[in-house]
Amino acid sequence: MTATTERVAPGRPEPSLLVRTRWRFIPRGFAGAQRVVERNALEYKTGWVLFVSGFFEPTLFLLSIGLGVGGLVGKVRGPGGGLVDYQHFVGPALLAAAAMNGTVIDTTFNFYIKFKYAKVYDGMLATPLTVRDLVAGEVGWALLRGGIYAIVFLVTMLAFGLVASPWAVLAIPGAVLIGFAFAGGGLGATTYMRSWLDFDYVMLAIMPMFLFSGSFFPLSRYPDWLAWVIRCTPLYQGVAIERGLVLGVLDWTMLLNTAYLVAMGYVGHRVAARRLARILQP
Repeated sequence: MTATTERVAPGRPEPSLLVRTRWRFIPRGFAGAQRVVERNALEYKTGWVLFVSGFFEPTLFLLSIGLGVGGLVGKVRGPGGGLVDYQHFVGPALLAAAAMNGTVIDTTFNFYIKFKYAKVYDGMLATPLTVRDLVAGEVGWALLRGGIYAIVFLVTMLAFGLVASPWAVLAIPGAVLIGFAFAGGGLGATTYMRSWLDFDYVMLAIMPMFLFSGSFFPLSRYPDWLAWVIRCTPLYQGVAIERGLVLGVLDWTMLLNTAYLVAMGYVGHRVAARRLARILQP
């Protein structure tokens, strides 16, 4: 497939695009965001080791905790109240965590470097690109990265026989939804950060969610008050969706989980766009 471009004539109004692009599968309104995604992809051509390393952490957790510890734990109570093998219980949760981690890295740490130190966005805004294009492009790249991690992890689960239902094919869109929520939240929160010390708060939020969002233990093992706190965390929504899809136990509450993640991603996206517009275009 080929693409053609043409420069915009001086003085001629042009909607927030660096160049006019005619890709058949790219809507015109997303062409600016596409440029940001392309820029991030090209950047990883020299740092591909960092990109590939994201595949290994959830896989190692699956092998050590899911398959290793799972042989000692036996069966636990899964969605719908039925008993499932521990590795089947943990696998979907690690899939949700992989989607979260893949997007958080790009929308917090990497975003902060480009925003505060490299001044990448100042250069972009010297072109017809807008703040809206920057935010949409960063979210799009984070979703692409998180989605790739989720696909590889789901294939790994399939190889180990941990996929119990054809509904698992929807686990990939589910992972993209999780990525959208954390990408929006990550971008919005990072615009308020003042120094590297603030990244301690990111880890303070991510690590407890990873460990206590119903990922490794059923909620029935927690006190009632703590179980309700866990139900309000973002990662729990993703774990509930992925576990229900992979195990084939669907419930209407998954619609509430979906609405939660959509709202989180949308609000974070809007906050990031407004904050960046105030900071970069005073």
